[in-house]
Amino acid sequence: MADDKLQAKLVDYIEDNHAMERNVLKMLDSLIATTDDEAILADLRHHHEETQQHIASLEARLEAHGTSSSTRKDVEALSGAFFKGLADSVRGDKAGKNARDAFVTEHLEIAAYELLERLAERAGDTETADVARKNRADEEAMAEKIAGTWDKVVDLTLRENEISAVA
Repeated sequence: MADDKLQAKLVDYIEDNHAMERNVLKMLDSLIATTDDEAILADLRHHHEETQQHIASLEARLEAHGTSSSTRKDVEALSGAFFKGLADSVRGDKAGKNARDAFVTEHLEIAAYELLERLAERAGDTETADVARKNRADEEAMAEKIAGTWDKVVDLTLRENEISAVA
């Protein structure tokens, strides 16, 4: 019975990460549509491809557990992404707020994959632990890329809002 509960919790976490990645994919679509800087766009497009791979690897893990993604969780995540996309398209200060939101999202993903990896290890599911580890490494790399753009993002924000900096 305890093993059944552990497996059910593991599937629940895989479904959570799947829904999260579906949400992130839609958020990336919005960020790509509202970003003008070519270098940042290249990073976003690359991460979009990685996110599609993350979704596929999570779907494979769900199939290995005899299930598929949770429609309810996916719908909840996608509805949030839809409204965020609407807000992104009309707000000013796109460069700064897009970078901030992306950075926060990457760290949410890092935490989610850290938890999934640890739960998978306790459940004896080395394949899911490996998927979580690989996906987390991609999220950490993207968070580092974003962190490396803070000065550029501030410059873009100032330029976008026609503000001159003192220093």
